[in-house]
Amino acid sequence: MNHSPQDAGSDGIHEDRKLYVVDSINDLNKLNLFPAGSQHLFPLEEKTPDVGTNSGSRSHSLFFLGLIVVLIVGLVLVSFVMFLIVQTGNKMDDVSRRLTAEGKDIDDLKKINSMIVKRLGQLDAKRN
Repeated sequence: MNHSPQDAGSDGIHEDRKLYVVDSINDLNKLNLFPAGSQHLFPLEEKTPDVGTNSGSRSHSLFFLGLIVVLIVGLVLVSFVMFLIVQTGNKMDDVSRRLTAEGKDIDDLKKINSMIVKRLGQLDAKRN
C-alpha cells in the first residue's frame, strides 16, 4: 500500500484513522460535527446523573402508579369473583332445598296415589 506524500502529510487521512471511544450517539455526533480539539466530551459518570434524574424518577413514579392501579383492579376483580361464588353457592343451596322439598311432595303424592288405587280396587271388588 503506497501512499503519496500528499496523503501522508494531510490531516484528513490522519483524522480518519483516529480511533474514538464514544459512550453514546450524541458523543459520536459531536465527534463528527466539531473539529478535533474543540469538542469537550464528558465522562460517563458526569453524564449519568444529569440525564437520569428527572426522567428516571418520573418513570419510576409512573411505574408505581400503574402498578397500584393494576393491583386495585385485580383486587376488585377478585372481590367480584368471590361475590359471584358466594351468590352461586346460595342459589345452589336454594335449589337443593327445593328439590328435596319437591321430592318429599312427590313421595307423598305417590303414597296418596297408591292409597287411591287400593281403595278403588276394594270398591271394584265389592261391586263384583
